Amino acid sequence: MATRQYCISRFMDIDPIKCSFSSSTTPVSKQSLHFSNHKYQELGSLSMNGCGGDPRAPLGIIETRTFPTVLTPVLAADRLSSAVFDLKTNPSPLESGIIRIEVPIQQHIEALDWLRSQSHTTLPRCYFSGRDSGSIPLLQHANGNGNGPASSHDHEDPQQKLVSVAGLGSAVFFRHLRPFSLDDWHSIRRFLSKKCPLIRAYGGIRFDARSNIAPEWEGFGSFYFMVPQVEFDEFEGSSMIAATIAWDNRLSRTYGQAVAALEATMWQISSVVRRLNGNSRRAVMLHQTHIPNKASWDSAIKRALDLMTRKNSTLVKVVLARSSRVLTAVEIDPLEWLTNLQVEGDNAYQFCLQPPESPAFIGNTPERLFYRDRLRVYSEALAATRARGGTPSLDLQIGHDLLTSTLVEPSKALRKLPRVQHLYAKLTGTLQKEDDEFKILSSLHPTPAVCGHPMEEARIVISETEMFDRGMYAGPVGWFGGAESEFAVGIRSALVGKGVGALLYAGTGIVQGSNPALEWQELELKTSQFTKLMKLEAPLLVMREKIEL
Repeated sequence: MATRQYCISRFMDIDPIKCSFSSSTTPVSKQSLHFSNHKYQELGSLSMNGCGGDPRAPLGIIETRTFPTVLTPVLAADRLSSAVFDLKTNPSPLESGIIRIEVPIQQHIEALDWLRSQSHTTLPRCYFSGRDSGSIPLLQHANGNGNGPASSHDHEDPQQKLVSVAGLGSAVFFRHLRPFSLDDWHSIRRFLSKKCPLIRAYGGIRFDARSNIAPEWEGFGSFYFMVPQVEFDEFEGSSMIAATIAWDNRLSRTYGQAVAALEATMWQISSVVRRLNGNSRRAVMLHQTHIPNKASWDSAIKRALDLMTRKNSTLVKVVLARSSRVLTAVEIDPLEWLTNLQVEGDNAYQFCLQPPESPAFIGNTPERLFYRDRLRVYSEALAATRARGGTPSLDLQIGHDLLTSTLVEPSKALRKLPRVQHLYAKLTGTLQKEDDEFKILSSLHPTPAVCGHPMEEARIVISETEMFDRGMYAGPVGWFGGAESEFAVGIRSALVGKGVGALLYAGTGIVQGSNPALEWQELELKTSQFTKLMKLEAPLLVMREKIEL
């Protein structure tokens, strides 16, 4: 398999007190490296849960220090390491704060390539890619208090459009078993600032926080967000690497502990970034089971339709989902799957969220929940799913059928994806105050497209019908920022790795006249973006052929 390599110097030498840097790829003794890595992984795994403090107590400092652009990743790593050493030798006297150090790089490197090169670590990780070049807004870098190096980024420079973000380790995370609340939102917001737009908290929220959490979702809690310790930002024509520390003495996280934890994380960052050219080998699917199976699915659809036709029933639509567990000969790499899905990602958000010691939640979703730019809010509605036509004329006819179907105003358009197409409508509004962002999030989720209508009646039917935990499937996935925030709906998604194989999730809207067989086919269509990445073992292939006959 051909590869393209970018050399990035290892951030820290084996002794983190020394500031020596090397871009050499000379092999290191495996025995000594294993011993050192164990020590640093143990230290790097410690982090601060920001939900434990006073959600409305301001931090002592929120600051971004942007250094001049350098030519290569090696020089960026050198500059970043020197800056971290300065943090260590010049400690802050403040009791709380968050500081981001960022070094722009002239060379364009894909954030997902960088993250895949860190597969040897056990650190929590995240990845978020906008649906198109304009969906992650262009941001101007600014310093929190004017004491750091000046930023030279220009809003008009097309090379500075942020495409995707990858993060490793958490400077601060936010997780709890209770439902996401206004206090939790304030706990996150106290670490963010309009003056530091790239300090962001990436994460997601469960579809139904009132339902029981299954073992495979325990690490995510009711919600999970993280501000990365080490972050790689991909712009349209350049890149950036950044490091962040966060501390709060009232949360038993001192400045010195935050710097030490960052050093431990930086030690684990790989010295080489590889981009795979060509298709990787597909995993062999040994076994696949569905919850519900086909017979139970038919029964669930019949029950939902019976509820809709009952006298005085207000239920118009309910979205029922399926969980498909696949077992493979080897453990699936979630980032490899995400890389392969990029060919279908032009009109979709891509994301990966993996808390410590947990499987990775990945997805390739076309649906935006909302985007906030200061007080302006943008949302949209997706409805109805149809396959793409095999010919241009058939594809046009299917699109016309969608456009002539009924949908709540405003006016409709089509969103065409490689395998399916949907009805699409845009919505805009203005918040009265920033705190209304929490109200918008709470009001928009769950959408009729993933729950049904009326919402509460549909949610009850889902909770009584589905025999698996949706977790964050169909929940909000995205990021909070000081000036802006953006969330997608976590559909077309899967939970991958860490002993679970892969759990593939898909749902379909049930209304009067729905046909269980056709709805099952829609589930198959939606999960095909994942199943196409695997090869069927011979006995499983024969079994599927018999079922189709």
